[in-house]
Amino acid sequence: MTNSLRTEQHQLIRQLADCIESVWHRYLDLSPYPLPEDLGYVEGRLEGEKVKIENRCYQTPQFRKLHLELARVGNSLDILHCVMFPRPNYHLPMFGSDLVGGRGQIGAAIADLSPVSRDGSLPPGYIPALDALPEANFSQPRDLPAWGDIFSPYCLFVRPSGEAEEALFLSRVDAYLSIHCQQAIDSSPVSPEIAAEIMAGQQRYCTKQQQNDKTRRVLEKAFGDEWAESYITNVLFDLPPS
Repeated sequence: MTNSLRTEQHQLIRQLADCIESVWHRYLDLSPYPLPEDLGYVEGRLEGEKVKIENRCYQTPQFRKLHLELARVGNSLDILHCVMFPRPNYHLPMFGSDLVGGRGQIGAAIADLSPVSRDGSLPPGYIPALDALPEANFSQPRDLPAWGDIFSPYCLFVRPSGEAEEALFLSRVDAYLSIHCQQAIDSSPVSPEIAAEIMAGQQRYCTKQQQNDKTRRVLEKAFGDEWAESYITNVLFDLPPS
């Protein structure tokens, strides 16, 4: 797959997509993840404008699916969406990041390592590494959505103002990703009992994310209700077989 869509998008989306893939290749043993052939690249129409979606997916011994989605609506809306789905037999949080931009400005930027344990805590190895990061101050923090109780205390949700804050967000995501990959490669499979708890936590995460009405409305308008439901539940936030 070419980088054609990436090169058309906001510079922070290009930079973050490059950063994510660079960290993945640096730390992880990647192999292709089989997406349905018709979902690698998709085009539709939304209010007269062309909608383009590109998906890249990988898998590793620790991660069932690494998903990077880039989307563009005409010349007015740019989107990056990324989720790393750990295999349930590894006690790892859910890394997720989204950027939404329009007309040259990033309106929303979010990144988090979301816990899947029953008590909502991150694995112990993460906390000292995250606490050691320098403070990241943004001039325009944003409020989490009503379903945002799945996120950790380290969740970053902001509207970056200017190139300095865009660079700060990029560096923080790079740090989150590097910590996450290092913890993953140092981890060992857990017992079936703990794996069942992790699976329930991942299901809770995906169920909450599926409540994002903005994503659903755009997909429904561009591709139809049935396609949107299938895409959300089978590509964006799917779950492994029980």
